[in-house]
Amino acid sequence: MRPRVLFARVVLMLRALQRLSTNQSVCLPQSSLPSSQSTCSPQSSDPVLLLPPRRRCCGAPSILHGDPGCHGSTSEAVMPGYLRLLFVLLCLLLIGECRKHRSRKKRWSAPAETPKPGSPLAKKVADGTKSRKLKTTHLLRVDEHDFTMRPAFAGPAVPVGVDVQVESLDSISEVDMDFTMTLYLRHYWKDERLAFPSATNKSMTFDGRLVKKIWVPDVFFVHSKRSFIHDTTTDNIMLRVFPDGHVLYSLRVTVTAACNMDFSRFPLDSQTCTLELESYAYTDEDLMLYWKSGDESLSTDDRISLSQFLIQKFHTTSRLAFYSSTGWYNRLYINFTLRRHIFFFLLQTYFPATLMVMLSWVSFWIDRRAVPARVSLGITTVLTMSTIITGVNASMPRVSYIKAVDIYLWVSFVFVFLSVLEYAAVNYLTTVRDGKERKLREKVREQSCSQTLPCSCGIPHTKTMMLDGTYSEADANSLAGYTRASMPAEDASDKQEQMVVHLALDNESTGTKRKGIRSFRIIENTHTIDTYSRMIFPGAYILFNLIYWCVYC
Repeated sequence: MRPRVLFARVVLMLRALQRLSTNQSVCLPQSSLPSSQSTCSPQSSDPVLLLPPRRRCCGAPSILHGDPGCHGSTSEAVMPGYLRLLFVLLCLLLIGECRKHRSRKKRWSAPAETPKPGSPLAKKVADGTKSRKLKTTHLLRVDEHDFTMRPAFAGPAVPVGVDVQVESLDSISEVDMDFTMTLYLRHYWKDERLAFPSATNKSMTFDGRLVKKIWVPDVFFVHSKRSFIHDTTTDNIMLRVFPDGHVLYSLRVTVTAACNMDFSRFPLDSQTCTLELESYAYTDEDLMLYWKSGDESLSTDDRISLSQFLIQKFHTTSRLAFYSSTGWYNRLYINFTLRRHIFFFLLQTYFPATLMVMLSWVSFWIDRRAVPARVSLGITTVLTMSTIITGVNASMPRVSYIKAVDIYLWVSFVFVFLSVLEYAAVNYLTTVRDGKERKLREKVREQSCSQTLPCSCGIPHTKTMMLDGTYSEADANSLAGYTRASMPAEDASDKQEQMVVHLALDNESTGTKRKGIRSFRIIENTHTIDTYSRMIFPGAYILFNLIYWCVYC
């Protein structure tokens, strides 16, 4: 309870007691007064009253000495002492409350204790700039200057140093041909309008609220698609002002910028992307952007990594950019080189394509009469190669030039397709041979019916087949209906590597028979295409791989 309130209550209680005491009179005995001032004499009906003077006693005999006196009792005579005691208690209570209030006030407003000599706290001298009594805007004189104008307006260009710390390289998109990067962008310049007095030369640090009241460089990202300043939990902006007017302005930004990529060697390629910084409004005559510490102005985190790329190098450059309508501007470049990891594409593209090509060679060892097996194998490998090519192109931009992976996949596709064409040629030549064999059997049958064959020995339509040792059992079984006979020794030199149908013909038809046998040899040896393919296809594909990997690696 406050002392003022307590004092008011005490005053009110005293007034109430005073009113109570005025309602009761106290008469003094006659012996205590002079004879000339008798209180209850019969000659006077108005006795002398002590408390209060406006109250009159009645003419009754006195109670104290048996004389006629005033009304009242003994308790009425001791009432003033009770009031005094009560008054003293209230005063003591009031004094105690006042002391408590004073001690509490000293506790909250007590000055800081002076540190002992030699302690670390004694070495620190209080800085006037850190006092809360002085407003920041008054200390920096923000209201006294027009910060819509650059520092040293109408004078030389303001030098603005820049340094960047790359926090993360978030993603690289080949389809959109861009990259996303999070970085800390810091600006350094001097504005004498922000200079302030400081005994210890200490700087003052502010958040983004002061940035809106002073001049800051208008740096933007050239060729950026999206960018934003982080605002969790507040805007990630820091402003530090030094007593001499130097300013540090730092902010945390995530930017998505375009990157011109060349995919002619994809996926064995290296890409160089660039992030460009430039002043939007001020030309080189008003604002001079420069890297504050050269190549050391760009720092990166060693833990930055990407799934598909290896970061090889970060470096900085600067040059002037010209715009025909506005003039020359200082432009800063952040260059970084990325090399693509090949192992992922080896597993997902190159190895499956190579296996499909090798699978297509299996058909060269399958019998040419197994048409369903060889046809289904060839179609399966062709469709699989088409799927691989489609999957690779779906994750790539639609460029108008040929990529390295396209060369490998399309050459592999050609090998698979040629294996299908090889069997088509083998099957066609086999069909032609079977047709000629059928015609030859019919011709022999007709001749055997029209002429008497001495070797038939009464067995009509007997057909004899002579084979040399160069034909396989399957070739001999293909000419069903012919009997086998050994080749005479005198004709062996004229009919090597030929299948001869021995007929009982005249000596005049010997030349015609040899001519038909020569053409029949070519038809019968069509299986040699598979034999040559077993060596040509693998050899050619191995040669292609050697040339491909030597050129692109």
